[in-house]
Formats: sequence, structure tokens, C-alpha cells
Amino acid sequence: MMQRHSPAATDAASMPVLDIKGARAAIRLNRPKHLNRLQPEDLDGLLKLFDRIEADPALRVLVLTGTGRAFSAGYDLGSIAERTASAQEQTAGSAFEIVVNRLEDLALPTICRLNGGVYGGATDLALACDFRIGVDTCEMFMPAARLGLHYYKSGITRYVSRLGADNAKRLFLTAEKIGAAEMLRIGYLTAMVPAEALDQEVDQLAGILAGNAPLAMRGMKRTINEFARGRLDEEAADRRHRDSMRSAEIKEGVKAFAEKRPPKF
Repeated sequence: MMQRHSPAATDAASMPVLDIKGARAAIRLNRPKHLNRLQPEDLDGLLKLFDRIEADPALRVLVLTGTGRAFSAGYDLGSIAERTASAQEQTAGSAFEIVVNRLEDLALPTICRLNGGVYGGATDLALACDFRIGVDTCEMFMPAARLGLHYYKSGITRYVSRLGADNAKRLFLTAEKIGAAEMLRIGYLTAMVPAEALDQEVDQLAGILAGNAPLAMRGMKRTINEFARGRLDEEAADRRHRDSMRSAEIKEGVKAFAEKRPPKF
């Protein structure tokens, strides 16, 4: 298992940094001078980290966060006004969408630790996480309409399924910047806390998730995501339910409940 990085090893700007401690994995976007704007190499790096985390049975929860004063300014589109719909650009756009969709479908429960502002495509990256805990000074901004960009389909689907059509229209069509309190009100944030309480809030939720039954959570997360997209595989969901009734997890869960102790999954 990968060991915790020392502070000295993570000071310099770089590709996303993986940190593992016990059952918890953390990925930190690490280009603070550019508000953690994602580069093409970061997308490849994130996919590899997702695969690595998902393949480790000891890991039970993933926390995604940023370095410095922002979570992320999104994907680096360069001078978008000068770009045309070339095959290369279509590939770049698809690459970002692939990363966000992969994060949404990750088997582990995921928490986005919003240490600051979240802008552009990074708003969708955070939305792909199961939970979003943000500082009370964070803000969000989706500038697609100002850029002349029709956002990709799965991103719009995520906005609508999680925030509702009216809030999705407001954020996409007006390109309005909103603050943390409004982010909480519309359901973008799961919780809003002062900066000094951010780690405690994230740690508490991560501990709860890490202690729950991993296979049951994995199956229920998949069912919920499919339902939110309007593409529920009912037969597969029913099969997962039936399998859980015969699983080692439910035996331990019921036994622990009867013995009035925390379960050990």
C-alpha cells in the first residue's frame, strides 16, 4: 500500500497526488498557482489513480480535494475563442468527460473536499462525487454560455438529476457566480462549514463510509446512479438485493447489531 507523502514531497506543483491512510484514499489536485486547472496529463493521471484505488480491497472511501485557495478552475481550454471543432479538440473534450464519468461510477463512495472555489468543468468533477463538503467561503461558476460552449450531455444530465432542471438552467444559461450559502441551498453542497472545521467534517463522514458494508454500498450507489440517469437495470438491482440477503456482510451486520457492537466488514 502506498504510504502517506511527506509535506516536502508535495510542495511543488505537479500532477494529482495520491495519499493513502488506512481505509481512506485522498487525491489532491496540485497546481495551486493556476487554481488547480487540469491539464491533459492530469486526466490520464486521474484515470490511473482511480483504477489503482478501485483495485485495492483495503480502501473504502475516496476524498478528492485541491491544493491552495481553490478546489479547481476546471479543464485548461486555452484560448477557446481561437479554437475550432477539430478532431483533436473533440478528443480533449471527451477525455475530460471520461474522467468525470469514471469518478461518478467509482465503486467506492467519494467525498469532494471543497477547500475553495470550483469553476467550469471542475463543478461537474465535484458533482460526480457522492458528497461535497465545502468551506463557507467557496463559490462556483459555470461559464459555458459566456464561452459559446454547449456542455457535454453527461454533465448536463448530472446537473439536472442532482440539482433539478431549474437550478441547472440558472447555472448554465446565466453563467452566474454563486456563493457557498446558495450552493448549499440548491443542494450542490452536502454540508458547508468554516475553514477550520473542514477536515473534521470530512473525516467524520469518511469514517462513517469506511465503516459500512462495502459491497452493499457499491451496489446501492450503482442503483442510485442508474436511477438518476433514467437507465435503471431493474433485473441487476434485484439480483444485487437477493445476493446481499445471502452475503457474509449481512451475516456480520445482523450479528453486530444483536451484539450491540460496530460491524467489522
